[in-house]
Amino acid sequence: MKNLRGLLLKRGVMALAMAAGGSAALLFGSTALAAVDIQVWTALNSHNQDEFESLVRDFNRSQKDVKVTVKAHDTEASLDQVMQAGKDLPNLVQLGEMSGLDEVADRPYILPMHTLLAREKMDNVSWFLASNSFVRSGRGQLQGFPFMAEIPVMYYNLDAFAKAKIEPAVPSRVWLDLQAQLVDLANNGSRRCPLTSDQSVSINLENLAAVNNQIYGLAPGAQVKGKVGFDFDVMYIRHLSMMISWVKSELMVKPGTLPESPQRFAKGECAVMFSNSGHIGEYSDTRGLKYAVTGLPYYPEVTQTPGKPFVTGSALWALKGHNAEQNQASARFVNWLAQPENAARWYQKTGFLPVSREAFNATGSDYYKDKGDWMHLVGAYSSGASGTAKGNFRNYRQIRAVFNQSLESALDGQQPAMTALRTAATEANRLVAQKGR
Repeated sequence: MKNLRGLLLKRGVMALAMAAGGSAALLFGSTALAAVDIQVWTALNSHNQDEFESLVRDFNRSQKDVKVTVKAHDTEASLDQVMQAGKDLPNLVQLGEMSGLDEVADRPYILPMHTLLAREKMDNVSWFLASNSFVRSGRGQLQGFPFMAEIPVMYYNLDAFAKAKIEPAVPSRVWLDLQAQLVDLANNGSRRCPLTSDQSVSINLENLAAVNNQIYGLAPGAQVKGKVGFDFDVMYIRHLSMMISWVKSELMVKPGTLPESPQRFAKGECAVMFSNSGHIGEYSDTRGLKYAVTGLPYYPEVTQTPGKPFVTGSALWALKGHNAEQNQASARFVNWLAQPENAARWYQKTGFLPVSREAFNATGSDYYKDKGDWMHLVGAYSSGASGTAKGNFRNYRQIRAVFNQSLESALDGQQPAMTALRTAATEANRLVAQKGR
């Protein structure tokens, strides 16, 4: 990699040669020593945003060649809308991945991360999710920098379990056994909110398949033979029927899409919550909250050993339209974030998955002592890809919206589980057959 300062010096010398008069020394100093400015747009929760900006400040202080400026947006959806406008785009942007080969990678303004990093020597970095399809192409090439990758987990309030005298004080990973525990929690201090979630599609469809080692639909071109699309069988129907009964009996507060569920859990109002792991750092810093995490429940009638949930979350994506110096500056910043000390700090402070194996190995046992099964849940991803794959579905953002609407309708009691799932599958399969936008 050519040194940034060397490139800047070359630019300064050229400017000197073209200058007509003036102080050569002054021109050299003002041009050659100017930092390359790059912008990063993010949409993190307040805790994780603070941690990211702290890393950026440390990076800016660590050298003089690159200056990173961060612009925070309220939500990923609002950030995505600004991106679609296509004006004054940043060098790096946080965007979510929704499927095995996300449509983000196909956007005309996206510069693949493996292209950005092609000339950047990254010592001490062995990608943690190297065998996973998250933000990787079908050839395994890195499309985005998986800095905000996460997995869904089951959070539980230790005080609530102690008050209900549940032994052992940990939620069962078997759905029916968890139901019995929720009844005990409701009857002993957690009546207002035994269980909540903000990830309805993830828990009740996507990862119901993954954790039970089932195929989540068949994407066009899939190696497994069968009908392309979605066909929600009896496992899904029985599960959604049970979720409807949980809402009716007030064992579960109906899942939402707003941050209400994570906030309620943080305040100690809810005993159990299904959500993504990116809240771990925030909850660890929440005064008075005693919590831990374990894996999502499964059905032993379907699988003897629970599988790994799909990796979800977002990544930093590089954008086209910037000059070589800015691209090199972006690559240098990404390289710095991926270094073991910085990547381990981010992993420990947020709950996002480690970027590298070195970051995971650099995290000591003290970090995990109060976090339940977190070390085991993360470590499972160091041993290769999941046995199931979400598939490369066309129009998956629209499909997911259809699924969310159907689940919401069912949980509101407007239609039975079988009708909701059949309607969802029919509409989803119509979208699968359409050409992507």
